[in-house]
Amino acid sequence: MLATTLSAALMGIEAHPVLVEVNTGEVGELKFILVGLPDTAVKESQDRVFSAISNSGYRRTETRTTINLAPGDLPKQGPAYDLPIALAILAAMKQCAADSLDSYLISFLKSLLRSKSLSLISHSHTTIIFQPFEDKFS
Repeated sequence: MLATTLSAALMGIEAHPVLVEVNTGEVGELKFILVGLPDTAVKESQDRVFSAISNSGYRRTETRTTINLAPGDLPKQGPAYDLPIALAILAAMKQCAADSLDSYLISFLKSLLRSKSLSLISHSHTTIIFQPFEDKFS
């Protein structure tokens, strides 16, 4: 089953849209395949994501799972892709609704920035990053 959601790659203060595509239920060896120019921290998301899924009471995938981070020519760095990957895995396994993943992620990130729980970017940059990002998907 295929599920997709959105994320972003930050290049300076610019957010570039990243499409997270997860395909579960593939025939073959139990494997987690991550493609789309991920760095080491993104590749290590397998352990973090599957631990979070299991500890939250959801089923882990028991089949081969391919995750594509598109576009493939844009470097993806850091653990920022864990939440979109986890939600897309759950949607692909029909453990959560797939139709509201995109709006949920953007709302979640805005809430973190407003609550100052995420202090990597100052509030003044929120508009710079999120307004063009939302415009690209509107």
